[in-house]
Amino acid sequence: MIIDNLGNYRIILASRSPRRQKMLQEIGLKFDIVIKEYPETYPEGLDGKSIAEFISYQKAVIFRDTLAADEIVITADTIVWCNNKVLGKPRDYSDAEYMLREISGNTHEVITGVTLLSTVKEKTFSVSSKVTFDPLSPDEISFYIDNYKPFDKAGAYGIQEWIGLVACSCIEGSYFNVVGLPVRTLYKELQEFLLYPSTPSEGDTPHPPGGCPPTPLKGG
Repeated sequence: MIIDNLGNYRIILASRSPRRQKMLQEIGLKFDIVIKEYPETYPEGLDGKSIAEFISYQKAVIFRDTLAADEIVITADTIVWCNNKVLGKPRDYSDAEYMLREISGNTHEVITGVTLLSTVKEKTFSVSSKVTFDPLSPDEISFYIDNYKPFDKAGAYGIQEWIGLVACSCIEGSYFNVVGLPVRTLYKELQEFLLYPSTPSEGDTPHPPGGCPPTPLKGG
């Protein structure tokens, strides 16, 4: 089993999200939480998938010079892609109102980029789920923000909270991805990561997903 094989490694989860931590604990994964700050910025012109993968990758590569041979770091970034634009974490109350108005009565994508990184290998992937919301009234939007303060959540909502219970009419794809981590896909990618280790060629410099350089940057 993958969990048994991981006993030879120290797994580092670079995420403060209690939701991601809980999901990994529930599949029996033992890990340490190590946070390195990275501004969640990205180059102009990327689509939602590329944005999530780019930020996840950048969160991981800052660990490269400090990883030991028996360590694997896991990083993730979740965005909401709605009306061909990204909805990240709201900056303030009015930003949260704006985001919830955008998803009200609409279908959007929740995309999570995930990166696995060791001293000899790296893998970045993403999972997308489509989420449809019923129309939300101004009172419902205000009630949710006032009581749940979703300022740490992409798109200004948590699907497992009140707003998801009363307004989400349909999810196409992984529910857990909408919560913040595509656990099933991560489990399978970890299996492959351990079964097929590889060493980068000499002089090979990995590039961010999508082949995009890390500059110029735009806030997201």
